[in-house]
Amino acid sequence: MRAIRWTAFVLIALLVAAGPVRPAELQTLEIASKNGVHAFSVEMAVTEPEREKGLMFRKKLPEGNGMLFDFHREQEVGFWMQNTYIPLDMIFIRGDGRILRIAENTEPLSTRIIPSNGPVRAVLEVIGGTARKFGIAPGDHVASTIFKAP
Repeated sequence: MRAIRWTAFVLIALLVAAGPVRPAELQTLEIASKNGVHAFSVEMAVTEPEREKGLMFRKKLPEGNGMLFDFHREQEVGFWMQNTYIPLDMIFIRGDGRILRIAENTEPLSTRIIPSNGPVRAVLEVIGGTARKFGIAPGDHVASTIFKAP
């Protein structure tokens, strides 16, 4: 009985010490493509745990929403789709906000690595088919507070 109370006490103490669960920070970003300017409401993944989890385990992602993975500096990155149930477009973005590359309709649950193929500051994940639908292409500009103005 003492062991159960002690375990419960430790678990409660850990939860209190961890603090409240922080909802993901939302930000609006815009992509200027040949078809116009397209706004997205994105969750910000700025910490290592947030970037590691990403959009895993989600069953849906509404059109116009996404997740922006900020690496705080330009670097080569690789993503995979393990535990991700919906196809995504991965938009790899340089520090100046220019799109370097797009991996369209990535395969759900795949462990295949999807490389940036060059240094990027961030990766935007949106529902699969978005880039094609809006004519978003490499070289297009993404406007967000994390990118330097061109």
